[in-house]
This record gives sequence, C-alpha cells and structure tokens, in this order.
Amino acid sequence: MRSAPASDTLSIFPSLKNRSVFVTGGGSGIGAAIVTAFAEQGARVAFIDVAKEASEALAQQLADAGHARPWWRVCDVRDVAALQAAMAEAAQALGDFSVLVNNVASDDRHSLESVTPAYYDERIAINERPAFFAIQSVVPGMKRLGAGSIINLGSTGWQGKGSAYPCYAVAKSSVNGLTRGLAKTLGRDRIRVNTVSPGWVMTERQIKLWLDAEGEKELERNQCLPDKLLPHDIARMVLFLASDDAAMCTAQEFKVDAGWV
Repeated sequence: MRSAPASDTLSIFPSLKNRSVFVTGGGSGIGAAIVTAFAEQGARVAFIDVAKEASEALAQQLADAGHARPWWRVCDVRDVAALQAAMAEAAQALGDFSVLVNNVASDDRHSLESVTPAYYDERIAINERPAFFAIQSVVPGMKRLGAGSIINLGSTGWQGKGSAYPCYAVAKSSVNGLTRGLAKTLGRDRIRVNTVSPGWVMTERQIKLWLDAEGEKELERNQCLPDKLLPHDIARMVLFLASDDAAMCTAQEFKVDAGWV
C-alpha cells in the first residue's frame, strides 16, 4: 500500500494558520488524519473522541513533532449536552471556531431484519444527530468572526448501494440534505458548508474488520485508480474547503473515492 506523501511536498494554506478548528471523532482514523493536517498548517485544533488512549497518543505525537498540542476531551457524541459543553469549553480555550469538521461516525454492519428501534436510534445518535448540534454550537462564533467553514463528512457507500449497513446509509445520505438545507441561511453570514464524501478508506479499522480477498476484488472492480485510499487523502480535501482558497465553494458535495461512484 502506498504511503502518504511527505508533508513538505504538499500545499500550505496560509489562511489556516492560527485559525481555530474543531473536529469530532478526531482521535483515530480519518479524524486523526484531519487533526494532523490542520496542526501541520499551524491551526489551533480541538477535537473530541471516545478513544482516550488513541487521542492522547495523537496529541503527544503532534506536540513531539513541534506542533501546537491539540486541545481534546473524551466525549460520547450521543450525549448532545456533553458535546455542546465540550465545544463551549474548547472555544473558551482557543477562541471562536473558524472551522468545524463533522467527522464522527460508526459504520457497524447490520441487516435489515436485525434492527430494533433502540439500535436504529443509537445509529442515528452517532452518525446523524451530532453534526446538526455541532453546527448549532459553532454558528454564533462564526457570525462573530464574520465567516466560517463547516465540512460535513458524508459517504459514497450508500451512493454505491452498499447493502451491509442500512441504518448507516440512512444517516449518511442525510448529510447532503443537511449541507444543502443550511447553505443559504448560513451563507448570508459568509459561513460556507460543504460535504466531503470518502470512498473506502483504508483505516486500521477497515483493514482489520472488512478488507478480505473479496474486498480486494471489489476495489479493483470499482475504483478507477489502482491505489488504496488513505485517511490523508480525505484530510487534504478538508483542508482546501476550510481555507480561503475555497471562498466561493458552498452547498456542494466533494467525493474523494478514486472514481468509485
């Protein structure tokens, strides 16, 4: 599998330096790549996650590399009050957020027949509801700043008719509606909102749980590009949309899927 390019070969976005950024689910996987990418740009980064050890390891790794140590807290996003309290605490520490990345998600596999109302509600409470209430929390600060960028992480899985996670498909398909439904209202205050929809990204979890021989064949059949997607690839698109380079991009979905969908 290819490695992520060296950071000194990639674009620097001067507009991101010293900006405050909040990332949900930032302790591992795609979220950790996003946190790292913003830290490398000189942004002030805050994130939440349920994984305490992974989050602390990431924060220490970035500090050891000479970047500002991210602010982070353990937070279960199913608890909206705890989510919004953490965001308020982070804003007190780092200032109003210019950027929000709604990344947190869980793609547990399940069948239609196995889903109970309680399980359905729990899937929505992780994969759909936090994005709405995180946006609700950051918008007042973005209005004070005079602008902002909200990036919602969607998915191409449901668009490719992935069949192993119907509740996840429901939640992730709603992300485009959230983005487009808020874009005009928020745009009046120069707050941009976009969706980034990853393809099948080779996080440690995906490789461990789902990438088998049949999965390798599926990648070969469906991707236009031969390389496997890495968390880093998603982070680079997020950086662009957060930066002033994307000043007139809003209400859009940007796919990073090696041409799958």
